[in-house]
Amino acid sequence: MNFVFKMAWRDSRTARRRLVLFSLSIVLGVAALVAIGSFSANLRQAIDDQSKGLLGADLAVTSRSAVTPEAQAFLDGLGGEQAKETTFSSMVVFPSAGNQTRLITVRALEGGYPFYGVVKTNPADGFARLPQGDAVVVEETLLRQFGLKAGDPLKLGEKTFTIAGGLEQLPGDSAAVATLSPRVLVARSALAETGLMGRGSLVRHRAYFKFGPERDVERFVADNRARFRELRLSVDTVEERRRELGQSLQNVQGFLSLVGFVALVLGAIGVASAIHVYVRQKITTVAVLRCLGASAWQSFGVYLVQGLALGVIGALAGTVLGVAVQLALPALVKGMLPFEIDFFVSWAAVARGLLAGVGVGVLFTLLPLLAVRRVSPLVAIRSAFAERAGQGDPLRWAVYAAILAAVTGFAIWQTQRVSWGLGFTGALLVSFAVLAGSARVVAWLARRFLPKGLPYVWRQGVANLHRPNNRTVLLLLSLGLGTFLLLTLSLARETLLSQIRDSGDGARPNLLFFDIQDDQIEPLGAVLAKQGVPVQASAPIVTMRLRSLKGRAVEELLLDESVRIPAWTLRREYRSTFRGELTTTETVIGGTFTGRATENDTVIPISMEEGLAKDMQLTLGDELEFDVQGVPVASRVTSLRRVDWKRLSPNFFVVFPEGVLEAAPKFYVVAARANGAAESAKAQQAVVTAFPNVSALDLALVMQTLDGIFSKVQFVVQFMSLFTVATGVIVLAGAVMTGRFQRVRETVLLRTLGASRAQLMQIQLVEYAVLGVLGALVGGGLAYGANAALAIWVFKAPVILPVMPLVLSVVLVTGLTLATGLLSGRGITRQPPLEVLRQEA
Repeated sequence: MNFVFKMAWRDSRTARRRLVLFSLSIVLGVAALVAIGSFSANLRQAIDDQSKGLLGADLAVTSRSAVTPEAQAFLDGLGGEQAKETTFSSMVVFPSAGNQTRLITVRALEGGYPFYGVVKTNPADGFARLPQGDAVVVEETLLRQFGLKAGDPLKLGEKTFTIAGGLEQLPGDSAAVATLSPRVLVARSALAETGLMGRGSLVRHRAYFKFGPERDVERFVADNRARFRELRLSVDTVEERRRELGQSLQNVQGFLSLVGFVALVLGAIGVASAIHVYVRQKITTVAVLRCLGASAWQSFGVYLVQGLALGVIGALAGTVLGVAVQLALPALVKGMLPFEIDFFVSWAAVARGLLAGVGVGVLFTLLPLLAVRRVSPLVAIRSAFAERAGQGDPLRWAVYAAILAAVTGFAIWQTQRVSWGLGFTGALLVSFAVLAGSARVVAWLARRFLPKGLPYVWRQGVANLHRPNNRTVLLLLSLGLGTFLLLTLSLARETLLSQIRDSGDGARPNLLFFDIQDDQIEPLGAVLAKQGVPVQASAPIVTMRLRSLKGRAVEELLLDESVRIPAWTLRREYRSTFRGELTTTETVIGGTFTGRATENDTVIPISMEEGLAKDMQLTLGDELEFDVQGVPVASRVTSLRRVDWKRLSPNFFVVFPEGVLEAAPKFYVVAARANGAAESAKAQQAVVTAFPNVSALDLALVMQTLDGIFSKVQFVVQFMSLFTVATGVIVLAGAVMTGRFQRVRETVLLRTLGASRAQLMQIQLVEYAVLGVLGALVGGGLAYGANAALAIWVFKAPVILPVMPLVLSVVLVTGLTLATGLLSGRGITRQPPLEVLRQEA
């Protein structure tokens, strides 16, 4: 071993700069793993430190309708300190901003909530002023959007409040969640004056509890879960909130870590390719060592030590960079989490990154090094001999198996799910196989079907794709994989947003008004008609609860742990409608839709949405009994409907026929269409002024909000994906450098034969341009395939194939390839011909 270490050090003297460049290929992959792993440890520690602040209480109990006297008596008997909250959506008017309106979430509080954590407002005393009754705290982003400040008026329903401050932080909520429907905090005692708590309001009631340290909340909830279900109450504890948040963060961490791992694997492939060229240049040296008495394994050990050193150097550099990158991650996710994160270095994450970097680097380095074992001493006396080693080598297959096992094991380790880990490994193998196969096909086509009539520089540049020591496979891997990752993210976002855009195309509704009382439906239609916004659809809504399902009482089903029906489908308050025909957003997929009931129908025929029927394990002919505000109504499923939920239209889970519910207390929902943002805002202002209890949902606002959320998430994911792209650039530069000697020889020979420097530059440009275009096209094709799979099996949406993202990818990737190739290969055309020709002699 003393000989091996000394020889490895001495042999590296002439190539240390190149070897360090090779090691850079795995730096960014290790950096991504260390940064994500350490930052995730910071998140877990923050969750543990601020666990009670995640909920703001020891226990939260929620009811989706008014709490019954029996349930209230049960809650009052729990003891401890109690606070109450009433939450619902409503429209708010800003008089000082030209009476502009906005759909918001009202959180009416009473008591000492939050018991844990801190409410941050600007000014700081804003939250403390809520009990005065005439003060509200408004989402900070909402104030900036409408140019408001503390002291300005705000009209909620029939009451005008004064803005006490902007809400910056509330325990249990994040700014990202509040983006969809901004929060307005108000005293619960002031709700009656707003006039918004009438019949039909979609209200959620919640009670918060703070207990003494002697109370085991988790045990209490477990022992009384059946009672909570029986009373149709849902519960949330600190531990449950911590587990839910921890699980969601673990999923995100696993995904981002896999993105970083892709960068590491790509870098390792770059190292393997570079070592392959390096070893070929060292064959004569190995043969001389063999002639001097060194064994095959000693010669192999010399270069294995060098390869191991490359992995260690790259992993150490990546660790340092990863810790530095970790400092930037809290700023990227600011506002997306309900708490602040303290920075510290997770040495366990550092160790995992080092282990992954060194392990993967060594495994991929072993592949080209195996050839050293088969170099014969006779090579030392044979000129320009390149032995074909490794063919049929059983150790080569063992290394392949080890690489596959390492990749699969790491993927399962990061995702904590075997199916996800195997899926990632499979997707990675498919991507590599497609890219490598495409590269080989391109090289074969360039050799067999290169047109003779092309200009000389074109023929020479394309021929470089298949000549000895070409880098076609490696370059297409690096370029295609980076294009694939980033373009897939962009296309997935476009697929999601296109569903909402399509729902507002043509003459479809883009405004939805709800909570309209029975006596307001006709006057509201008149107000909209006056504003030039026609009503396109309206539907009555009757509230009801489920009493029994297929002959079994709901309470019995909730207590039966063997029942696999989601509890929310049994506990919820259903808001159903009645009508005589289907709408344009519905399609019957089973049975026959009944539009009107007859006097002889003791069991009412109803139509159910297919997804709800599946969750409730219902089929055609099954019977249900509803409690329609105290009146039992027996029903039977006679049809199943597929509903286009993305369309802004009155859609329902359950549809009754006409002739049954007309006499029941009801309210209405109305769909309308406005031509442009100005007309939409004007119509909303007119409706809210005339009917303060009515709320509106604007499709354009939904689009803007969702786009903002997608943009934040996409930015974080793209930030990590850039590690893969940057690794591809480094591998690209390394590939050009490893083939530099071959390029110098070819360039000198061409210059000797009369080629000008301009022609030599053009040949390089053609080669890199072809590689850039092919890499972008193949990576783009994979991205379109992945997006189609996501659209069909995940988003359940039509597949869209926009052309512009692919065009931009081709332009950007080709430009990047040209720039990197020319910068890495600069100076080749200036090599003196005589110097190279003397080496050949």
